[in-house]
Amino acid sequence: MSRVCDLTGKRRLVGNKVSHANNKTKMTQKPNLQTKRVFDPETGQTIKLRLSTSAIRTLDKVGSLSKFLRKYKHLWN
Repeated sequence: MSRVCDLTGKRRLVGNKVSHANNKTKMTQKPNLQTKRVFDPETGQTIKLRLSTSAIRTLDKVGSLSKFLRKYKHLWN
């Protein structure tokens, strides 16, 4: 299973770790993904999603999954 957030599309970042001697080695930073069951009161369904923690916080702030999808539709278009 790939490490990608289902709502925001966040995925790993790839870059170089640079030492004091300017040696470069490949490095990855992975998103903090959690499995979460999300209830949407408008549809009455519970959906199991793999979300980044920042998406979970935004989902809590907005209120429901339908509101999140309406407000942040620019993320997947």
